[in-house]
Amino acid sequence: MSTPRLLLIGRVAGAFGVRGELRITSFAADPLSLLSYGELKREDGTPSLTLTAGRAAKGGLVARAREVETRDEAEALRGLRLYIARQDLAEPDEDEFYLADLIGLEARDLGGAAVGTVKTVENFGAGDLVEIVPAAGGPSFWLPFTHEAVPEVKIAEGWISIDPPAEIPGDEP
Repeated sequence: MSTPRLLLIGRVAGAFGVRGELRITSFAADPLSLLSYGELKREDGTPSLTLTAGRAAKGGLVARAREVETRDEAEALRGLRLYIARQDLAEPDEDEFYLADLIGLEARDLGGAAVGTVKTVENFGAGDLVEIVPAAGGPSFWLPFTHEAVPEVKIAEGWISIDPPAEIPGDEP
């Protein structure tokens, strides 16, 4: 039996108030969706929190968890990363996908040749970036996740096409 793939969905930012509520930074499009996942997990897949109620707040939500009763208990969880199993997400519509589904896909150039593998997708504040680990070795490189840089995404086929700039690491001028 394989271990379910876990996706980072939020992080405990600290305590809120004096009655054991948690401030949670949400990485979901809708912060309140964290309430619908039931038991959230730790990175190793073990149970962490079961959110029982919450309300939207700047950058995430303020929530109550079954496992937390006091401010001290809430504060002790500061920094806890919260995960869900990929299988717990609704299936995307046709021609849609989750960015997490890109991880592990082969990256091909516009001619179809293998360039590398998608290592991660991150957003550091200026838009989504795809990190590619070159097939030939060497340091990874980042591409903006735009239609110009990543014109095709074929999740079911296991690849994306990329149009890398000429100056990617490892290329000779």
